[in-house]
Amino acid sequence: MAPFTKYRKRSWLRRGLYMLAGLLVLPYLVTLVYAMVPPPVTAMMVWKTFEGHSIDYRWRPLADTSQNLVRSVVTAEDAKICEHAGVDWQVFQTVALEALENEGGPSRGGSTITQQVAKNLFLWPSRSYVRKALELPLAMWIDLVWSKRRIVEVYINTAEWGPGIYGAEAAAQYHFGKSGKALTKAQAAQLAATLPNPAVRNAGKPGPKVRKQARTIRNRVNSTVPYLDCLALG
Repeated sequence: MAPFTKYRKRSWLRRGLYMLAGLLVLPYLVTLVYAMVPPPVTAMMVWKTFEGHSIDYRWRPLADTSQNLVRSVVTAEDAKICEHAGVDWQVFQTVALEALENEGGPSRGGSTITQQVAKNLFLWPSRSYVRKALELPLAMWIDLVWSKRRIVEVYINTAEWGPGIYGAEAAAQYHFGKSGKALTKAQAAQLAATLPNPAVRNAGKPGPKVRKQARTIRNRVNSTVPYLDCLALG
C-alpha cells in the first residue's frame, strides 16, 4: 500500500475519533447551559418527530407548576432524589441482577429522575447496554452541576405525558383543559401514574390500572414530603 494511501486512512481515522470524542463531550458542555436556559428541544422530541409525531412542548418554571404534580411525580418516580447523587446504586444493582437472571430482562426500571433527564435530553428511547453506559456518568454529572430543584424542573418540562405531549403545562391542557398550575391532587396523581408508559396510559381517561396506581401515589405523597427538602417546594 502506498504511503500516501496509508496516511489518508490514518487521517480519516483520526478525524473520526475526534468527531466521536466531540459527540461524547458535547452533552456535558450543553448541560452547563441548560443549568440556566430551558432546553429548546430534546433528543426524545427529535426521535418522535422522525416517527411522524407532532410536538406540543410548553416550558413553565417549577414555581408556575402545581406543587401537587411535583410531589406526585417525585413520589412516583424517585422518592430518594434528595439522597442519591444522580444514580440510586442500590436499586440499579437490584435491577441489573434481575436482568441477568431473567431472559426477558428486568420487570421494572431502575432509573432515577436524573437518569431520565439525561436520557430525554441527549440519548435514545430503546433500552441497551450502550445507552445505559452513556446515561450513568451523564446523570452523575447533571447531579453535580445542577440543583435537585433544577433537575425536577427540567424533568417535569421534558417528560412525555402523551403522544407528542411534553411538559406539565401541555399535559394539563391536553388531558384536563386547564393550566398546569391548577391541577388537583387527584389529577396530579393520575398524570404521575402515566409516566412509565404515556403512549398507552391516559391521565384524562384513566383505566383501572392508572386509577389504582394514582391512588397509591396519593397515599404515599404525604409520607414522602418530609424528605423533599432539597427541592425547596415550600
